[in-house]
Amino acid sequence: MTDKPLSGRKAQAARNDKLILEAAHEVFVANPEAPIAEVAKRAGVGISALYRRYPSKEDLLRKLCGDGLAKHVELVQEAVDAEGDVWEAFCRFMRQIVAADTASITVKLAGTFTPTPDMFAAGAAGAELNDALMRRVHGAGVIREDAEIGDIIMITESLASIDIGDAARTREVRLRILELYLEALRAPGESPLPGTAVSEEEMGVRWIPKNAKE
Repeated sequence: MTDKPLSGRKAQAARNDKLILEAAHEVFVANPEAPIAEVAKRAGVGISALYRRYPSKEDLLRKLCGDGLAKHVELVQEAVDAEGDVWEAFCRFMRQIVAADTASITVKLAGTFTPTPDMFAAGAAGAELNDALMRRVHGAGVIREDAEIGDIIMITESLASIDIGDAARTREVRLRILELYLEALRAPGESPLPGTAVSEEEMGVRWIPKNAKE
């Protein structure tokens, strides 16, 4: 059974929503303080059309981050469930995460809005899957013994800081540098890593709105 095509009005609304979210990612990752009107301008839609879908900037930020979280959960679940070579499944997950650029959302937007209970629940589910993935790669002996999930997250966030100006070139360079990280992660690892990995608590505190910390 095929999905029924959307009506003209609904199809246009869906197109507008896609344009708005793509524009919001570009605008707010570049400048979290940017006004919501900049998103409408970048998307090529009227500000009234944007406000009908997202009544406030905070609503738009929640949607943007919620979608990024959902994408992460989808990809890590695929890696946990993948059959065959465990290392290749892990590498594929890392490449997909970097290409999807979900880490940029965390780096730039964490603490700029109040997450919903659903977002915290999704984050907890994602954390459980992250741990399952690490148990899998450690159990298979394909990743260095001292690598932890905090290290993996910091790698994706450091790659998100790379910006060459051109989107396609930036993506290419990020994926190139990722391969260097993957080589460093692969077992056995030449020497013990210094210090300790960033903790879940340290990562979680970033999502507390900045004004709530003051």
